[in-house]
Amino acid sequence: MELMTTGKRSYNSDLTPSKRLRTELLSADADKPRRTSSLLSPIMLLEGHQGEILCSKFSPKGDILASAGSERSIYIWKTYGECENGIMQPNHGGTICDLRFNYDGSTLYTASIDKTIGVWDVASGSRIKRLKGHTNFVNSVGETKKGPPLVVSGSDDCQVKLWDLRRRASVVNLNSVYQVTAVSFGESEEQVISAGVDNEIKLWDLRKADVSISLLGHKDTVTSMDLSPDGS
Repeated sequence: MELMTTGKRSYNSDLTPSKRLRTELLSADADKPRRTSSLLSPIMLLEGHQGEILCSKFSPKGDILASAGSERSIYIWKTYGECENGIMQPNHGGTICDLRFNYDGSTLYTASIDKTIGVWDVASGSRIKRLKGHTNFVNSVGETKKGPPLVVSGSDDCQVKLWDLRRRASVVNLNSVYQVTAVSFGESEEQVISAGVDNEIKLWDLRKADVSISLLGHKDTVTSMDLSPDGS
């Protein structure tokens, strides 16, 4: 069988030999680093989104990847095998800015410019709750690493809201003065961390509903942050 070529190219035979000995090929393969993952291929290209992707996260076990963005849909991808995917239903009413898995990967939380936080069951791919209360775009969402099912959100309405999924409305409302672009829980459910367009990182003591520490140093808006697994 002949191969079709689109053009001719000359090579220096001293630099590129036309044949290599089997011993040379085996030696070259041995020099390659060993693969340490169970992925089907070292690089996997996941296709399906029709719009800009703004956020993605692996589940705590690493077996699922969630992604979302401007098309308002949440895609769930299996990490291994052929990386089959599915779309959670129903869609948000606007662009999804952030998403987070809960501590065991069974639940997904999303923040959207439709002013809501979505709570999703990963196994069924369906929305189980919609948290309403913000009056402007919700930019960020965070989850507790342990304890009761609490969620924190930050919005362009300058509010940091704490939600208990066992209740309908937010249980704590914190006024950050400026738009909030990133949120996270601290080392316990009694501490929340926020950041925004004022370039500050604020540590909130929920028992007092007030800022306990302000971290200064950023010269522009802080758009994302996360706490280390051990909270240190």
